[in-house]
Amino acid sequence: MAKKQTETQVGFDIHLANKVRESAHQIWDAGLGAFAKAQVEGNKVFEALVSEGEALKAKTRKNVAGLRVSEMANKATGTWDKLEQVFEDRVARAIAKLGVPSRKEIDELTKRLNLLTDALERKVVAKPARKSPAAAKSVKPVKPTK
Repeated sequence: MAKKQTETQVGFDIHLANKVRESAHQIWDAGLGAFAKAQVEGNKVFEALVSEGEALKAKTRKNVAGLRVSEMANKATGTWDKLEQVFEDRVARAIAKLGVPSRKEIDELTKRLNLLTDALERKVVAKPARKSPAAAKSVKPVKPTK
C-alpha cells in the first residue's frame, strides 16, 4: 500500500505540476496579449496625444499672436500719448514766449473779475444813490393827504 500511495502521490504531483505549468503558460500568453494590446492601444493613445498637442500648440500660437498685437497697440498708444504731450508742451512754451496768457491765467483772472464784480454790486446796493443838488431842489416833497 505504501507503493500505491507513492504512485498516487507522484500522480498528484505530476498533475499539480502540469496545472502549474499550464497556468504559467496562460499567464505568459496573457502577458504577451497585454503587451500586444498595449502596443496597439499605446500607438492610438500616442497619436491622440500628438493630435491634442498640435491643437494646443496652434491655439497657443494664436493667443500669443493676439497678445503681441495688443502689446504693440498698447506700445503705440503709449508712444502716441508721449508724442502728444511733447507737442503740447512745446506749443505751450511757444505761446508763453509770445506773451499769450495760459488757460490757467485766464481762469484766475476771470475768477478775480467775478469776485470784484460781486463786491462792487454789494457796495452799490448797500449805499443809496446820491442825488445831485439840482435834482434835490427840483423835487418837492409830497405831503400825504388825508
